[in-house]
Amino acid sequence: MNRRGDAWAWRFVFTGLAFAFFGVGGLLLRAVILPVVMHWPAPPDVRRKRARRTVGRAFWLHSQFMYRTGLLTYRFDGLERLGRPGQLIVANHPSLIDVVFLLGHVPDANCVVKHSLWENPYMRGPVRVAQYISNDGSAEMLDRAADVLREGQTLIVFPEGTRTTPGQPPVFHRGAAAIALRGAQVVTPVFIRVEPTTLTKAEPWYRIPDRRVHVHLRVGGDIDVAAYRDAAPAPIASRRLNEHLHHLYAGDMQG
Repeated sequence: MNRRGDAWAWRFVFTGLAFAFFGVGGLLLRAVILPVVMHWPAPPDVRRKRARRTVGRAFWLHSQFMYRTGLLTYRFDGLERLGRPGQLIVANHPSLIDVVFLLGHVPDANCVVKHSLWENPYMRGPVRVAQYISNDGSAEMLDRAADVLREGQTLIVFPEGTRTTPGQPPVFHRGAAAIALRGAQVVTPVFIRVEPTTLTKAEPWYRIPDRRVHVHLRVGGDIDVAAYRDAAPAPIASRRLNEHLHHLYAGDMQG
């Protein structure tokens, strides 16, 4: 293993700094920035948008820190098609950093986040003020997610519920399909590749790849939810839509 190649030592140092900045940034958002931003009275939807734009801007700045310091390169194809009213964005989840890129580049979007983040000392402030949806596995969560889509919000969901196992095709739970059928105007897949793998479930932050990481986010074609919704009862339609998503992502990994 040649750890001297591609500025490995530099990337090791700045990866540690990136993690430190992320934690400090979460605390600053919670204790200082969001209280100031939310201080001025406004209607609830304006306050929510203000909070999400602040969190999204922080994530965008973090992605730029990683890019400008040479930790990674990235490419985002089709970004202009994200952020539409009632749009459900589904994405695979190969790494921790894909969440940063998605929320940083679609700042007005809602997001279904892991329930553990609601108790995380660094992130619980931002996720609660931004009114993201806690993935607690309840039926109420599915209803709430469908409600925000019917309200005209954009919603980001990672159907796997956790990070993808390297080398394995994504395994999607049916919750995303159920949400789509209950409330989405359109479903738009985002295919994310992180090469070489980094920050997967099996990789601690200090396991630095031998070469620079490249993140590629590609927006796929829209999926007409109504075609599934009108063709079969909800349980069957949900299974069919979930199978379609699974085949899309499995095919993308083989391509």
